[in-house]
Amino acid sequence: MATKNLMAITGAEAAAYAMKQIEPDVVAAYPITPQTPIVEYFAKYVADGEVRTEMIPVESEHSAMSAVVGAAAAGARAMTATSAQGLALMSEIVYIASSLRLPIVMGLVNRALSAPINIHCDHSDAMMVRDSGWIQLFCEDAQEVYDLTILAVRLAEHEDVRLPVMVNQDGFIISHGVEPVEVLPDDVVKKFVGELKPIYPLLDTDHPVTYGALDLYDYYFEHKRQQIEAMKHAYRVFPQIAEEFYKISGRKYDYVEPYRMEDAEYVMVALGSSNGTIKDVVDELRSQGKKVGLLKIWMFRPFPKPEIQRYLTARKAVVVLDRAASFGAEAPLYEAVKSALYEVAVRPLMGSFVYGLGGRDLKPEHVEYAFKRAMALDLVADREEYLGLRE
Repeated sequence: MATKNLMAITGAEAAAYAMKQIEPDVVAAYPITPQTPIVEYFAKYVADGEVRTEMIPVESEHSAMSAVVGAAAAGARAMTATSAQGLALMSEIVYIASSLRLPIVMGLVNRALSAPINIHCDHSDAMMVRDSGWIQLFCEDAQEVYDLTILAVRLAEHEDVRLPVMVNQDGFIISHGVEPVEVLPDDVVKKFVGELKPIYPLLDTDHPVTYGALDLYDYYFEHKRQQIEAMKHAYRVFPQIAEEFYKISGRKYDYVEPYRMEDAEYVMVALGSSNGTIKDVVDELRSQGKKVGLLKIWMFRPFPKPEIQRYLTARKAVVVLDRAASFGAEAPLYEAVKSALYEVAVRPLMGSFVYGLGGRDLKPEHVEYAFKRAMALDLVADREEYLGLRE
């Protein structure tokens, strides 16, 4: 296991520090709150000569994603970062990046989509592109931002995967909050990520290829099928890469993190920083003899259906918390969990709670309320409810 150094840094700086150690060939980005510090920190590393990365300041997020698509297609290791409206503006090219099977890594600092204008956290931006063909990882804290940014490079570039990866961190809550983060030595990170092995690089003129060609009904269907298979490969290889990371860091990652789940009868499922609050409430309720637990989702795409089934089958009740609404349908995480449990032998009672839109706090009493509803078996599977909302 490598020697580690403890730093007091924000989630944004944790992402930038990981990028510094990875030292991508190209970074193109346009600053947008609350992602801006990632670009600022990394730009300083470039200006100070700590990395040899080609930093491209562009006039919009659409151009940022276009630039890293061009760089990745040429055979370079490319990274970027954005939030909310920035992701919305680049969404056209987000789909192109995954369709071209380019191993781009992007830090997404989660922020509510307008309107009304709001700069605080919810997951509406990530959910907007959940079916864009990108792998999506969600972080609970700054340590996970650092670790998963490094892991994402290996996952994206694996020869059986070759898909872009989004590393999500909650805006302001993680991105601007200072926490202790264990960082690895530069040489250890460099060795772990290794050298990029380009596949069909555009600049290999001895073996010319075409990117972005017209692809009508004669082949489009087959190319989408290849993306589906690549997601299956991502699901398969992630534990192998996570195990390698564990050996150098001592920190273990998986599709999900079960917390006090051994004998839990009432389970909460959530994404992102709210898992920290939920863990505290779980501990408090456990001290009162309540059999509660948490299933934290690290990987949302590809969705870990087998793990959902494994951990939630035969529980008495499951409550799913979403920091995003799906207008005219069930909330995104709830819909996926509910669907996964359709075919299990013993289905739990289920309840959906939306919380925290636009950055509203999730308080311990909100979590406790949802657990109490579960313990009272007072849940209706087809009813969406809200935590901390003025009705």
